[in-house]
Amino acid sequence: MQIERLDHFVLTTGNLEKCLEFYRDLLHMTVEETNGRYALRFGREKINIHTRKAEFLPAAACPTPGSLDFCLVVKGPLEKVRKEVLAAGYPVETGPCRRHGACGTMESLYLRDPDGNLVELSVYGNDAEMES
Repeated sequence: MQIERLDHFVLTTGNLEKCLEFYRDLLHMTVEETNGRYALRFGREKINIHTRKAEFLPAAACPTPGSLDFCLVVKGPLEKVRKEVLAAGYPVETGPCRRHGACGTMESLYLRDPDGNLVELSVYGNDAEMES
């Protein structure tokens, strides 16, 4: 077997409206709703949203709002992304800082969604140039 790519992951939220607002309005993901099931789309990827444990089966054994730590690659420059996050009223927890991602060296900044999940926003290559 050879894994090709990540298709989706599930995020459990304690407040659906605030969750959708963060990912839709700040991160510009598209919200989809089908028969009471919510998902966030960006590029070829998807985040499914659950609002309670075992909402849809099968499910993770211990889903908890605020337990995720994940990285999203964004188009830079990262300083522009940082200013956009701050202008929208969301604090940057740390960064920009140099990190090592799946494809090599990147520059990242970190923020938290309304549930407390750690969301890393990163850029590779020329978009990754930071101000000194």
